[in-house]
Order: sequence, then structure tokens, then C-alpha cells
Amino acid sequence: MQNYQMLIDGQWVDSCSTATLESINPYTGQVWAKIPRAQIEDADAAVRAAHQALKRGPWGRLTAGARSMHLRKLGDLITSNAETLARTEVQDNGKLYAEMRAQVNAVAQMAYFFAGLADKIEGSVPPPDRAGMLTYTRREPVGVVVCIVPWNSPLALLASKAFPALAAGCTLVVKPSEHASASSLEFGRLLELAGFPPGVVNIVTGLGAEIGEALVSHPLVAKIAFTGGESSGQRVNELAARDFKGVTMELGGKSPNIVFDDASLEDAVNGAVAGIFGAAGQTCIAGSRLLVQANIHDELVARLIAVAKVARMGDPNLAETQIGPIATKPQYQKILEYIQIAKDEGANCVLGGRASKELGGLFIEPTIFTGINNDMRIAREEVFGPVLSIIKFRDEAEALSIANDTVYGLAAGVWTQNMGRAFRVVNALEAGTVWVNTYRALGVHMPFGGVKRSGLGRENGIEAIEGYLHTKSVWLNYDAPTANPFVMRI
Repeated sequence: MQNYQMLIDGQWVDSCSTATLESINPYTGQVWAKIPRAQIEDADAAVRAAHQALKRGPWGRLTAGARSMHLRKLGDLITSNAETLARTEVQDNGKLYAEMRAQVNAVAQMAYFFAGLADKIEGSVPPPDRAGMLTYTRREPVGVVVCIVPWNSPLALLASKAFPALAAGCTLVVKPSEHASASSLEFGRLLELAGFPPGVVNIVTGLGAEIGEALVSHPLVAKIAFTGGESSGQRVNELAARDFKGVTMELGGKSPNIVFDDASLEDAVNGAVAGIFGAAGQTCIAGSRLLVQANIHDELVARLIAVAKVARMGDPNLAETQIGPIATKPQYQKILEYIQIAKDEGANCVLGGRASKELGGLFIEPTIFTGINNDMRIAREEVFGPVLSIIKFRDEAEALSIANDTVYGLAAGVWTQNMGRAFRVVNALEAGTVWVNTYRALGVHMPFGGVKRSGLGRENGIEAIEGYLHTKSVWLNYDAPTANPFVMRI
């Protein structure tokens, strides 16, 4: 049994109430760790520590180059501790070790990327429109940032928020999901080794209903960076708006993966499998709607079934496992409910459609539905599981009409050998990321985020750091003539 504590102002502490929450390994079903169940007082202490570190501690006085060095050191420590971090995530959320190990490597690269940007933050010197005046701008950190992180990829989604914020000079309070907090706490152990002063990064664990609103509403918080469900994101946005706080939000998706009749069917099948059955479908970018041109529909479905039905489910720590368990019992039950909804709507279940009888636990078989129209709930609502809805289309215009007929706009895929068509469809799709002849390819150099109800702002890429900076305009009069004080000088 692993017993964790929270990180507040450089100290490892229990909740002020000493209450704890249990972390359950989704594969074994056994409790493997306990985490503190923070209270409002703990949340307040974390925010005040972050504010103190920024306004009165050494962090606010560090040079950009010094911040960069801290991030580089942290990247080195993540690399040297990658095995521990990856194994911790597997125990906490049941995702494949192979994927978590790759993600931890990517997290280290994210640290290096934003370390490289930290000392590239520049103001400007616009030419003044009058003699004797110097005008210039400064880029300054927005202040204390609350990072709210979900359970499906905790470290990667924490890094996409924390690293650009730290590079910008902000301080942080991290609130991981109560279902998967351990890897964030393991990450916290590396901060002191990397030289981060106390209070720069604080990590509080517990229930969102108990401390989430206290963090978002705290008067010393300047910005919230959130990844999670649409309803929770809406509530966070409403609370933040009351005090005009900034927000970056990465929410849900119902992403279309479009296969045209000139595509390589082998590549398209592999892309469809990766898009919906990778991570057991527990990813916001899941290609959960597979749009297939009518004249290749039957062949593609047959190929897809042949690949998906032999996918190996089991222990996520084993290299041969391709699909791990669902991360939490509530999510497992939600997926099964949506499978029943699809059947009740008249969808044709051609593969799966049930919990795994052989493995038990929180495993759900790869599930494929055909006979779907875009008005069905299974085609409109986010399932967040290994459930694929296949929709026929006749031509390019109909494909685009179906693809864009959604409240979401996070990602999309296009499969075609016609580059003219590829560019036309990319330009017309309402999505923050579009993949052509690939799917689920991500990199820190590319901005990521959605449109419509899929979110606000961007993470990763150079654009990410902009969300943690504000611009201060400075007018310096060194020899301007005296003017009438009753008249604005414009």
C-alpha cells in the first residue's frame, strides 16, 4: 500500500482533516494507494503559497534564463525517472504501459521545448508618435494558475499546462483527478530536485466537488487551465467569468474519421483502430464516428472487424496487450449504458457490444455499430470508450455535412490519396486538429485544442505560452513638452 501526501509550499502534508481517498488499480480491482482528501482550507493554503512564491518569493525575481534551466533539469529528472512515472500511471488508470512509457518520454520533451521558449519571451518597442517619448511593451506572467487534470493521461495533460505556465513565470496549483493522482504526486517529488523554490508548484488531491470550486473561485487565482468533461468545463468557465479570470479549456469530442473510396483501405483500417480502440477509446480525440464512402463501406467494415476482433485485451503491463481495462467503474458503467442506447436506437452491433466475460473486471470488448445515422445519440454524445459508430456517405459534400454536424470540434481524420480533396476537406472541417492519412499523431511543437464545445485556447506549440502572459504598455516621457493637463494626449 502506497500512502501519498500533498505538496503545499514545498512541504509534503496530509489533508487538514486527515481524510484520505483510495486509488484502485483498474486491472486488479485492488486498492493500491491512498491519497489525501483535501479540504477548502488546504486549497486556500496552496493558492496562498503560490501567490507568495510569485509576489514575494524568489520565483518572481528569477531571470527567464534561470526558469529555463529549472525546466531543463526537470526534463532530465523526468527522463531518469520515466519507468517509475509510467508504471505509476498504469496502476492508477489501467492504460497500456507501452503508451504510458512513450507519453513520459514526450513529457520530458515538453519540458525541454518550453525551457527553450522561456528566455525567448520578448516585448516590443513601437515607434512613438511624438518627440521626447519612449514607448515599449513588457510580457509578464498572468499570475497564479490552477491546473485541473483528468484521469486518462494525467502527466501529459499536466505538462501541457504546467510547462508553458512555468516558462512564462507563473506559479501553479495542480488539482489532479481523484481517480488518478499518484503520477502527479510522483512528479511533484522531482520539483525540489530540479531546484524549484517552495510554493512555485503546489499539488492538492481530493474531490472536485469539495475543492474544485474553491480553487477556481479563489481571489488570488488569475487563470484556470482545465481538461475534462463538457459539463464540468462549463461550470469552471462560469465561475471563472465571475471574476474575469482567464481560461484554457480542452473538453470533449465526437471526432469524424472520414474514409474516401480512393484511400488505402489497409491504412484507413489501421487508422480507425488507432483512433477508437487505442487507449480503450478513453481519449478526447477518439475517432468515434467513422464516416465511410458508401461504395467501400462493406469491404472496410469486414476488414475492420477482422482486425478488431483479435485485439488482445489483458494486463496493461504486458507488451502483447493491445487493449487495457476501463479506468474507473463509473466510466465502465457509462460505456455499457451507451452500448445499450445504441442497440435501442436500432443500430446494428457487428462486433462486441458487451463486457468481456473471459477477463471480468472493467474490460469492454471492442464494439462496432453500423446502420448509424448522425441523429442518433451514439453519434452525437461522447462515450469515451471502445465504441465505434460507422456512418455511410455518398460524396464529399455529404461527408462534410455529417462531419460538421456536431456541437464538438476537437479533431478529425481524412483518408484519401487525392491531395486536392485532402486540402479542400481540411479547410472545410470545423476542428482544431485534422489528420490526413494518419490519426492520433501529437507533438509538443503543434498547438492543440478545439472549437465549438470542444474548448477554448490552445495547449502545446508556441501558442501555448501566450495564454500565460499579458502585455504591459509603458510610456516613458524623457523630454516631451509640457501639455495641457486637461486634455488627453492622443
